[in-house]
Amino acid sequence: MKPVRTLWISFIASAALLCLGQSTAIGQKLQYPQTKKVDHVDTYFGVKVPDPYRWLEDDNSAETAQWVGAENKVTFGYLEKIPYRQQVKQRLENLYNYPKYTAPFHRGDNYFFYKNDGLQNQSVLYFQKGFDGTPEVLIDPNKLSADGTARLGAFSLTNDGKLAVVGISRSGSDWQDYFVMEIATKKYFPDTLRWIKVSGAAWLGNGFFYSRYDAPEKGKELSSKNVNQKVYFHTVGTQQSADELIYEDSANPERFNSVSTTRDQRFAFLSISERGKGKEGNALFYRDLSKGEKSFQPIVSEIGEFNFGVIDNIDNKLLIRTNKNAPNGKVILVDPKDLEEKNWKDVLPEKSEPLQGTGTAGGKLIATYLKDVSSRAYVYNLNGKLENEIKLPALGIAGGFGGEKDDKFVFYTFTSFTFPPTIYRYDLATKKSTVFRLPGISNFIPSDYVTKQVFYKSKDGTKVPMFIVHKKESDASVRVWRIQYFNDAGIQSSPACVVGARIRLRFSQYAWWRRIRREVAQSGDKSQEAKRL
Repeated sequence: MKPVRTLWISFIASAALLCLGQSTAIGQKLQYPQTKKVDHVDTYFGVKVPDPYRWLEDDNSAETAQWVGAENKVTFGYLEKIPYRQQVKQRLENLYNYPKYTAPFHRGDNYFFYKNDGLQNQSVLYFQKGFDGTPEVLIDPNKLSADGTARLGAFSLTNDGKLAVVGISRSGSDWQDYFVMEIATKKYFPDTLRWIKVSGAAWLGNGFFYSRYDAPEKGKELSSKNVNQKVYFHTVGTQQSADELIYEDSANPERFNSVSTTRDQRFAFLSISERGKGKEGNALFYRDLSKGEKSFQPIVSEIGEFNFGVIDNIDNKLLIRTNKNAPNGKVILVDPKDLEEKNWKDVLPEKSEPLQGTGTAGGKLIATYLKDVSSRAYVYNLNGKLENEIKLPALGIAGGFGGEKDDKFVFYTFTSFTFPPTIYRYDLATKKSTVFRLPGISNFIPSDYVTKQVFYKSKDGTKVPMFIVHKKESDASVRVWRIQYFNDAGIQSSPACVVGARIRLRFSQYAWWRRIRREVAQSGDKSQEAKRL
């Protein structure tokens, strides 16, 4: 298997070349391999559905491998005849080769963040003692496999930041193996937990909750159906076979069951969601751990169309984000002593803009909303009273803002079409943001480009927000119509800085202009913008 980075660059390069549409390879006749058909029919609710290609679902068979090889031969035979393919790929690699960081997070005195030097297959996890400490490599997944496909999945810290659950997946598999690490020494305990999928790790005292499946049949680890997910509690220093079964529902084997805990470990929550039955929401149950409760009590007892996610607890009450009776999302306060829905209190009522993200830190509730495809961030007290808006650097997307109850500041990441992902530190007392870390992209000057937001009224009267991006000295009319073309196709693009977009700004103008001119002429549009084309 190719390294992840190489696959990604190859895909982007191929996509860019296809968009340009100027290759001498375009006119070549493609001879696809013959794909055999089999006589296979499934019956669903009395309806017979032919599936002549069912044999291809056996991804371990020699016949399937032969077919994939033949398809790849056609694909790469085509791509390799494009004369400037390597030039575009090299240009993309150069653009993508810059250090990438995540915003830091902390437990106790330890701060953690992920960094990719530029072209590493997997980002490396660093930690440091204190905010001004010297960063050290904690986990480098690139050293876990020769082909770069081992991945760091779960990473869940104890409240004091001394221990962590570390989840590792290999060769692109969804399965994770869980281990327990001591942060100070970087050494692992003997604990090894297997057959974990669609799970986190929620600490409680000297152990943690996690979700797993029964071990699959040998040889079918990657192809067997996963059913009957169970929740267990693992005590550090013991064998997986000794783990305590916390919850299972054998009557509903296709459900996902997961347990989380609040930071103060006052409450544990069981969230249950369905797959395959068309239900988008989840059920939610709780335990008050301070009372030693051993059974889960329902907050929302049945899975329906609505989502419920616990943000935090305020003493003995729960802040919950939901879309029930609020398609754009809202935040409610629920008292476990009085769970009737009529007593749920709206802390952040639904707004006309979608609720994008929520987090708590330093006794504040911070929420981001998506207004005209661009983030707006606000600080509230825990009762939902607005205190101030966080002024963002430009029109773009912001995320983060979470922290601990005693934090004085939080971090967030901001990006836009021509604004590379930049990490900011927001001071809760002074209400000011300062740059914490710049991405350090070479040969790219954001101020050379202009991003404007305009609105276009569609046929049904809907105002469609659009972004116009161009170099300062360029004629922006082509980009206006290009972006409108994408919106007419039903695609909404958030303003994020993507390496592929940077090369398209340079190379794609002519091909798209010809296509858009043809489509505008066919549409009969008589507007001034259309006449300019």
